Amino acid sequence: MVAHNLRSAHNVGSLLRTGEVFAVDTVHITGFTPYPQHPGDERDPVVAARQTRRLAKAAAGAERTMPLQRHDDVHTLLDSLRGEGYTIAGLEIDPNAVILGDYSPGAKVALVLGDEVRGIDPDLRSRCDLLLQIPMYGQKSSLNVSVAAGIALYALRAT
Repeated sequence: MVAHNLRSAHNVGSLLRTGEVFAVDTVHITGFTPYPQHPGDERDPVVAARQTRRLAKAAAGAERTMPLQRHDDVHTLLDSLRGEGYTIAGLEIDPNAVILGDYSPGAKVALVLGDEVRGIDPDLRSRCDLLLQIPMYGQKSSLNVSVAAGIALYALRAT
């Protein structure tokens, strides 16, 4: 999973927990997405501790067990993952997106998640190999990013 520019530490904690449940290899953190403290952390210790406390509530210990890597440049990360044989799949509401249930994933999929308000920015969408969309049947047209990730991970694992 690639979590780019998520605002909420609670969403990050939930992604870590969900990623651990579905045996995701690594959660990649990019942009301004909060992340737990780690050795050599260069952030202000007060800010790092606060983010860690907030995400730990939702992570329920997964912040200590789920492999996580922080990257300065999301484009370099996507190029690297693609070079390792990953299909880069953005989870996004988009007219060009493939309905999640219609997609047959390969062995290696990197699921890109965008910020809670605007989703994946257009530049990053264009860097994805494809976009996946969860069908919406009610009046609401979107889901919380961590809920959407859980649905997508389940669907990608089930196929």
